[in-house]
Amino acid sequence: MASLESADRSRLRGFAEDYGLILVAGFFFALAVAGVLLFVFGDEAFAQRIIDDYGLPALLPIFVLEGAMLLYFAPSEALVPGAIELLATEPAGYEWGTIALIFAVATVGATVGQVSLFLLAKRGGREWLLQKPWFRIEESKLDRFDGWFDRWGKWAVLVSNALLFTRGMLTVPAGVAEMDVREFAALSAVGTLIFEAWLAVAYHYAVSLGLLNFF
Repeated sequence: MASLESADRSRLRGFAEDYGLILVAGFFFALAVAGVLLFVFGDEAFAQRIIDDYGLPALLPIFVLEGAMLLYFAPSEALVPGAIELLATEPAGYEWGTIALIFAVATVGATVGQVSLFLLAKRGGREWLLQKPWFRIEESKLDRFDGWFDRWGKWAVLVSNALLFTRGMLTVPAGVAEMDVREFAALSAVGTLIFEAWLAVAYHYAVSLGLLNFF
């Protein structure tokens, strides 16, 4: 029995080694196609309309695109505040259960997208990614974030994911450095949760104080 299980694991490992990159690339290509279509035909209002019409199921693939850095048609900072406004805000106040689900969907979707890009960087390499037309990060910017990862290590993934302008930028350096995928996924998810939480709080107080009336 032990030898049979060992043989099964060996076959599974062999399949992963032979076809893993193809499967990941195929999944990423599908995301790229979706991103291009949304980029051509969509805008921020279009994204909000999709969320309003289809709810949480529509939010998940949008956040997968965001995590994979393929969200070309809307700012990622607007997604959770917009979803809360559309799906979880009633005249009497917030629906906290729905807000919790929005956070869960956002965290899972973005983590799936980032892990997909991480695996591509880990298996395909930095130069391979830079040659792809859908990968829109300049090499000079990657060089800077390579330095972040070299200096701060895995914790830079969490911190960068929780901040504006640096979110997701450690994904490729972490993949090229062959960071453990489970550690990357966990730190990515925690960073995303922090990012979405402070955005939601900032949006709440901006609305409460009437700051958005100036726009």
